Formats: sequence, C-alpha cells, structure tokens
Amino acid sequence: MFNLYPLYIDPGTGSVLFSVLVGAAATLYFLVRALILKLKIFFSGGKISSSANYNWKYVIYCEAKQYWNVFKPVVEEFEQNKTELRYLTSAEDDPVFENSWEYIKPEYIGEGNKAFAHLNFISAEIILMTTPGLQVYQLKRSKTVNHYSHILHAPSDATAYRLFGLDYFDSVLLTGDYQADDIRILEKQRGLPEKQLVTVGCSYLDVYAEKIKQIPAEEEHPFTVLVSPSWGQSALLARYGEKLLDPLRDSEWRIIIRPHPQSKKSESAMLERLQKRYEDDKNIQWDTERENIHSLCKADIMISDFSGIIFDYMFLRNKPVLYVNSDFDPSPYDADDLDHELWQFKIIKETGIELKEEDFPKITNVIKNAGDSAALAAGRENARKTAWQYQSEAGKRIYSFMTNTGEK
Repeated sequence: MFNLYPLYIDPGTGSVLFSVLVGAAATLYFLVRALILKLKIFFSGGKISSSANYNWKYVIYCEAKQYWNVFKPVVEEFEQNKTELRYLTSAEDDPVFENSWEYIKPEYIGEGNKAFAHLNFISAEIILMTTPGLQVYQLKRSKTVNHYSHILHAPSDATAYRLFGLDYFDSVLLTGDYQADDIRILEKQRGLPEKQLVTVGCSYLDVYAEKIKQIPAEEEHPFTVLVSPSWGQSALLARYGEKLLDPLRDSEWRIIIRPHPQSKKSESAMLERLQKRYEDDKNIQWDTERENIHSLCKADIMISDFSGIIFDYMFLRNKPVLYVNSDFDPSPYDADDLDHELWQFKIIKETGIELKEEDFPKITNVIKNAGDSAALAAGRENARKTAWQYQSEAGKRIYSFMTNTGEK
C-alpha cells in the first residue's frame, strides 16, 4: 500500500541535502562559467583581465533589516566617495530602499536558502556581512569571491557566536582591540590561518549616538523598567519568564519587554505564551521595533542577562543595569573552547547590579534601592573605552578597509 502521508525531512537532513544540491549546482555553474570565460579570452585575443571574474568589487550582504544601522555609515561613505557598492539584502523592507542612491545598487535576494543559493554563486572582490557560520551551514564560500569579511555587530565578545561562527572568514572587523585575543586563541587551537583583525569601532552605536540627540523627552514620564534579554535556553525570558514578569506586572511602573529579534524565530511559542498571559495588563508593553533606541531612552533601569544590549544602554544612556546570572551555557558557542571567563561577564560585575532569582518576589524594593555609584560609573567608562573604540569613525574606517582590500 502506498503511504499517502507527505514526506517529512528533518531540518538536519534538509540542511545536508541542501548543501549537496548547492555543491552540485555550484560545480556545474563554475564549469559553465569557466567555459564562457575561456571563450571570451579566445575571441578577445587573450586580453581579458583577471578582474573579469568579478561582477562587483564591493558587496555588502544584510540578512535582516535590524542590521541596517550597522551598514548605514558604510553605505553613506561609498555614496559620498562616488564608489559603486552592491547591497544585497534579505529584508524586502530594508531601509536602504527608502533612499535614492547614485552609487549604491540595492537588491532584495530573498530569505533563508534562497538568499544563500544566491550568495553561494556571487562574484566580488570583497563581501562584508554580519552573518556568521560561513562554510559551516548553508552559506558557502563562492569560488569567485576573493575576500570574505565579517563585521561584529555588538561590542561584546567575538566568541559569543555559535561554534565555528568566524573560522572561515578572511577578516573580522572589531569594535575594540580586546576582541582579537580570543579569536587568535581559537585559530591556534583549531589550526586555522590567522585572519586579518582590524579594529574599526562600532558603526551602529555611532548611528544611535546621533539619533538619541534628536529624540525629545517624554512630557509625562512614568518610571520605566526595560526587560531586554538575549535568546535561547540560558536567556532571561526562557529561563525565568513568569517568575520575573509577574512581580513586575504587579508594580505601578511601566514595564517594556523587548525580546531579542531571534526569539521570534526560535522561541515563538514561549513569546506567544507570555504575550497571552499579559495581554490585559495595561502597564506592560512589548517592543518589537527594529531599533531599540526609543525603549532605551524611555527606560529608567534595565534588566537583562548576557545580551549585548546591556552595552547599548550603558554606553548611550550612561546608566547601570540589573543583570541576572542565568548560568550561561557556553557549550553551543565558540566560548566553550576558552579556558577563561568572557570579557562581557567580567565587566558586567564592574558596571551592573546582580539580580538573583530569590529577589524576584521583592523586585520592586530591589529596584527602588538600586542606585548608581562612582565605582559603577568608572566601570562603565572603562568598558566604553575598551569596547567602543574610534567613536564616530567606524563608517570611514570600514570603507577604507574594504576599498584597500579590493584594490590588492
């Protein structure tokens, strides 16, 4: 008897099958491409330059619209310097399309496997992206891309990516010099060639630092607590959920909950459960906007875990945070191969106030008694100088790196 149920392929098998299909397609593609190139050389009398392999010198790939502010200063530098740039995006509503550019050529290439299939066949001298995991999952190195560069999109540790996140890039652009040390350790452990590690600053913080000056203060400002965690089983919402949010709900304060953007993709059931639980509570608001800056401006205090937004709040608002030590499990991350504590976990002890699970029932008293101090302020200043170097210069430095690399 025939099985009438639809065939199910688990995600792991699907990823393998996709990689096999992409590999076969890539082989055929490059055989045809090589043949065409040989024919061009033959009919041109052998005068085709090596640059004929590259459709574009400079390419940026943006995997989601929340990364626009990472690339915005770079894109503007290309436009101002009258240098052509191909901007590929997986966001159909990417803000890049809101502008009229002369030298920037934006293109929507779809999401997920459709985008990866496009990128795996791309031709360029250099491509810049925030997407980790090159050559690990579906995103493969194209044979006609000369240089792959990853730009860190948070001033936190570079080893907080999933395993092998940065291993196969040719370069990594850092927000602070400190991030280089752990990358070098992993390269030695794994027998990898040394990548170019270039400190350029933090482009999106440069953007936010200017934007925050333009946001008017609220006329009626209720005391506001911002709950803004990372995502995953070790993160605040997944680990504690109602235990933390119920006591906050019972306060008279405005509570803004800003889940990590990845939670919507990876933890949608958990988010839906919590949103349903608090849908009738007028003092609880959910922030899913692309930019976090408006919530940062409203917040009088932040509660977080190991999320990089901690540094956004400290550096831009110059206020301490309450952090929950959520027993971070490093096993899925590159940090698991290090024999020391991550910088971000060490620095939070010098800049924030620990919130323990047993404090949740009395959290209103904890928050009322949480004050700033000279020691915390000094810790924030030290962290800012360490992790956010070359303030307001990131766009220029990234442009210079890309154009210098593309000319080699």
